[in-house]
Amino acid sequence: MPARRHRLAAVVALAALALAGCAAPREQITPVQSAGPSATTSAPSASAPAGGTVESFYGQSVSWSACGDFQCATISAPLDWADPSAGSISLAIERRPADDPAHRIGSLLINPGGPGSSGVDFLSYAVTSVLGADVLADYDVVAFDPRGVGKSSAVECGPDSQVDTYLTQDVTIDSQASLDAARAKATAFGQACQEDTGALLAHVDTASAARDMDLMRALLGDDQLHYLGFSYGTFLGATYAGLFPKNVGRLVLDGALDPSLTSDQLSEQQAQGFENALRSYVQYCQNAPGCPLTGSVSHGMQQIADVVDRAKQRPLSTSDGHAVNGTLAFYGVIVTLYNDDYWPLLTQALSEAINQHTGGQLLEYADVYLDRTADGTYLSNSNLAIQAINCLDYPAASRDYQQMVAFRDQIARTAPTFADWFAMAPGCETWPVQSTRTPAPIHATGAAPILVVGTTGDPATPYRWAQALADQLDSGVLLTWKGQGHTAYGRAGSCISDAVETYLLTGATPPVGTTCS
Repeated sequence: MPARRHRLAAVVALAALALAGCAAPREQITPVQSAGPSATTSAPSASAPAGGTVESFYGQSVSWSACGDFQCATISAPLDWADPSAGSISLAIERRPADDPAHRIGSLLINPGGPGSSGVDFLSYAVTSVLGADVLADYDVVAFDPRGVGKSSAVECGPDSQVDTYLTQDVTIDSQASLDAARAKATAFGQACQEDTGALLAHVDTASAARDMDLMRALLGDDQLHYLGFSYGTFLGATYAGLFPKNVGRLVLDGALDPSLTSDQLSEQQAQGFENALRSYVQYCQNAPGCPLTGSVSHGMQQIADVVDRAKQRPLSTSDGHAVNGTLAFYGVIVTLYNDDYWPLLTQALSEAINQHTGGQLLEYADVYLDRTADGTYLSNSNLAIQAINCLDYPAASRDYQQMVAFRDQIARTAPTFADWFAMAPGCETWPVQSTRTPAPIHATGAAPILVVGTTGDPATPYRWAQALADQLDSGVLLTWKGQGHTAYGRAGSCISDAVETYLLTGATPPVGTTCS
């Protein structure tokens, strides 16, 4: 792995909030894995426990086996929690036992975000780069691949070549006819997912995954669920709290989503988050050596937009003969905004694109974003799970061309640089399984205190979402980091880590209004 990719991959992974269209950016927190056995292969479907009742699933035994440095197991969950007799799915779980069993608090379930990120792949990074020694001493750290993801029963949509064409194509919507054509392609892709995934495609929603977590809690022998969720993982954790408030132990929700928002509101506010993050980057770049951006901050923003727009019209070349279109250039820019440590990498990529008219570094970063190798092989099914889960969680708006333009213009009022990428593409209206969820606040009445962590300069989950979630939860407590990038715990210093770990170890939340910088 080239040095730049290795450095970027140390923090970036594939977690997502792609709601508006094919090219909407994702939430990212976990490390991308190096090439190895494909994670897109579904785990074998488990046989339903005898009886096919909720009680029978909760009564199953778990058989652990050695798995490198950790322990692995596969459990069965109902395909449909509303009808446990309808069949079962497999869920892959992995754990690192507590270093100090005599003082063990219980299991700490972790989720890196997404939807679509593999918790199993995240575990090694979490125990080496995120969790403190005292947490590792007192908790069994348990990771899992949610339903639809990775080594669990997973969403599949055909060969990598087919997936790659769909995910990386440039989509130009400039008329009703072009919108109809794009929707036809999106519909065909969704049908391929339906054919390859089968009945599971209708049951990868977040509420079902939250019920799976309660099953894990019980099978792990814990009376309460202790949980650390990043990004989309905060929505999963909050959903759990809403369903099982009495079972809530210590929940840390870092990089929070606001569950009351519609897909349109999420897309518009996330666009604003990335606009603000890009503006902060430009201000940094124009005061740093080697910056190719000139003029005012607004002019620098336009120069970056021009790089992406030109790539859409005439793809950038690379030294190995690949072409970087607008979609790949957009991904290559966006991925570096998830952590301000990687702003210098964006400067290098923009210098290459502006001064040499080539896109090798942008392609390298786009591949990290897509969890894709240089030869087009996908290392996970995260991009597929993203759409499948989001489309069950958020009802879709089906607009005609003029309505789509109006939505784009609405976003452009506060986020002009990449407004097209958040609005001008088919969305979940083409998906074969439509959402029945109504977005609403989650209160989790009766739950123990829940710690919500927000970063003021978070591009993917804007700080206002953390404020909203902490306010909605009856027992929510907000911890703030004044910083740039996505999520805080594990990269924001001792002020955040001490507060989070004190809570995990003792249950004591930080004082109301605690802010770290």
